[in-house]
Amino acid sequence: MKAVILAAGLGTRLGGVPKPLLRVGGCEIILRTIKLLSPHVSEFVIVASRYADQLDNFLRDKGFKYKLVKHNHPEKGNGYSLLVARDYVKGKFILTMGDHVYSEKFVERAMRGEGVIADRNPKYVDLDEATKIKVADGRVEDIGKNLKEFDCIDTGFFVLDDTIFDCAEKLRDKEEIPLSEIVKLARLPVTYIDGEFWMDVDTKEDVERANKALVFTAVKGSGDGFISRNLNRKISTRISAAVVNKVSPSQMTLISFLAGVFAALINLFSIPLAGLVYQSSSILDGCDGEIARASLNVSKKGGYVDSILDRFVDFLFLAIIALLYPNTAIIAIFAVFGSVMVSYTSEKYKAEFGESIFGKFRVLNYIPGKRDERIFLIMVFCLLSVISTEWLYWMFAVIAVLSFFRVIATLFTVILSKEN
Repeated sequence: MKAVILAAGLGTRLGGVPKPLLRVGGCEIILRTIKLLSPHVSEFVIVASRYADQLDNFLRDKGFKYKLVKHNHPEKGNGYSLLVARDYVKGKFILTMGDHVYSEKFVERAMRGEGVIADRNPKYVDLDEATKIKVADGRVEDIGKNLKEFDCIDTGFFVLDDTIFDCAEKLRDKEEIPLSEIVKLARLPVTYIDGEFWMDVDTKEDVERANKALVFTAVKGSGDGFISRNLNRKISTRISAAVVNKVSPSQMTLISFLAGVFAALINLFSIPLAGLVYQSSSILDGCDGEIARASLNVSKKGGYVDSILDRFVDFLFLAIIALLYPNTAIIAIFAVFGSVMVSYTSEKYKAEFGESIFGKFRVLNYIPGKRDERIFLIMVFCLLSVISTEWLYWMFAVIAVLSFFRVIATLFTVILSKEN
């Protein structure tokens, strides 16, 4: 199956910048669309005008099969752009816009639909600017931005077949051919996908809103501890949204790693301050994954490196405190060992069974002792060390007990399950 992407707009509301090449959520709009559709689509037909050469230069080395179709009449509307693609499409195909951004969940559901993909509960778009649809008997009765009564909103995503071009041909002689007129003439069926993320990007404010929405919806569904769910993510997502178009996931991993190392070294001068910086590095540690998922740039290598660097930071931080206070050395060994084992039990499960232990056994998301929770407790005890350094001994004791409790709970959860 092919997909047609209409990218012939002039980008006048963004100062003449080609909207398909805008970075939103760390990824150019057209590249995001192609990545999301590529599991379902064999070839892309991209209809462009003024910015055709720029789009071609951008996509040339990305590894996707595409055909760039150029025309010189962008003023004739997106319906005319669709008509230009007629000779390059046969049978069923996907139609989408070069200035629309979609989530992975939206695309997965939309691919099972037919006709106009519409949203009865749009959460991310301005209704005044949106294209409204009036539905009758499951088909488009009327469509337009100025409808007073409507049932849903056009998402700019369509699952069509080549009979749509017959309707488009009937309008060929008009000076301007809006796609909405073709949709109305064809009385396309309507498929509802409500509440998933999608939006069209017309202004700089839209870019900022899309960045936030993509990062916020990219938070992983499992694996976070109590502190991450209720504190860290509330901060990290805002940081990620602010830098997602400027920093890569690997760069963010390096930043959080250096912040963790810096926190460990601060122990040599001020343990309370070190605890605060350590907690800050824990917040930053969530940003690389958020940016990777938002930008569709998740990699196994990135996850592997991040996990290794986290272990290094945790060991260094606790080891420096143990060296500074030798009376804590013995209990510190158990705290460090337990911390390592918490990570090892989850990573080993993933290596053996090929899936996340937190997705498989949801109860483990709520058993205390995960890294974010341990770091928060370490920060608290570091702050209490201002009162007495004895709190550092109790810090190691609590971390050791908590870690071993979690390791044992994880071990028995797997043993008592039906996994072989």
